[in-house]
Amino acid sequence: MLGDIHGNALALRNVLLAAEKQQVEALLITGDLVGYYFEPLEMLKLLEPWSKYLVRGNHEDMLSVARSNPSFLTKVNARYGLGLHAAIEQLSGLQLDELCALPHPTEIEIEKYKILLCHGSPWSTEEYIYPDADTNLLKRCSDTGFDVIVHGHTHYPAKHVVGKTLLVNPGSVGQPRNRQPGAHWAIFDAKTGEVQFRCEGYDPTQIMEECGQKNPELPYLAEMLIRT
Repeated sequence: MLGDIHGNALALRNVLLAAEKQQVEALLITGDLVGYYFEPLEMLKLLEPWSKYLVRGNHEDMLSVARSNPSFLTKVNARYGLGLHAAIEQLSGLQLDELCALPHPTEIEIEKYKILLCHGSPWSTEEYIYPDADTNLLKRCSDTGFDVIVHGHTHYPAKHVVGKTLLVNPGSVGQPRNRQPGAHWAIFDAKTGEVQFRCEGYDPTQIMEECGQKNPELPYLAEMLIRT
């Protein structure tokens, strides 16, 4: 389980190396592959050989609009940095089409588990389910009837058990917000139903320098990578 990669290919590479060592069979990706950082093409190349399930996130939704709306792209650049701009520059038309056409949500069956993969919530790419989420929101998720719901968007690792439903947010590969630097992801054992949260360390110096060069007006892009 992983998501919120946000064009951070260096972080993703370390996660995939660890996933290979752990003999992970398939990736469940919660969206936001692009945005913020600057290596979307390398990110897609790293994912290409893996068996995987993907949904789109709110940054893929923004990408869909930004491709044909320069004024909207300018606004996105000002708020989030040149990550979407990098995607539009580096990726082919087909790659962009595929990212923008990703489903949300998508249903998966693995072993005995009925799994829903989404970004924000089962019904929205924009809604946040934080670790301290309201019980009514969690119950609304569990009422969907899935055994496991895998979600992202908050950039905070979290696990909730509501009735018979397990909700898991693996955290963010590319931009952690829980004040634990590194590339966050999680392993779901379909035989036991257990979740193991992981954080792979890496040196973000190169990415931080690139943030300073491309978006000096947005210091948070670099700061989030090392915030404790």
